[in-house]
Amino acid sequence: MSQGILQAKLWYAQRISAMILGICVAIHLIIIFYAIRGGLTAQEILGRTQGNLGFAIFYEIFVLACLVHAPIGMANILQETFPQTGIAKPASWLLALLILVLGTTAVIGVYTGGAI
Repeated sequence: MSQGILQAKLWYAQRISAMILGICVAIHLIIIFYAIRGGLTAQEILGRTQGNLGFAIFYEIFVLACLVHAPIGMANILQETFPQTGIAKPASWLLALLILVLGTTAVIGVYTGGAI
């Protein structure tokens, strides 16, 4: 695959993931406002989310959108800032791995109601 085609695909992936993130953030904020307005405690919130597959799927989609979006952006910034170092690709892969592992661990923890 040529470099130009790869860059175009990454550009589209980042823009599509940004659209998904925008929707996820809006829904997340609505949920937060609802919980705050209702005076829910953290324990009550976790009680409602524990075992709720809909919440787990929603937040895993949030994690996966972050997994696509953030590493592409960070790689671009690093490549423009430090073009001769070769740090962009490994750093972006490390960020992607951290987002996937930590984000999915958090989703599973909230879904199961405890630590993994």
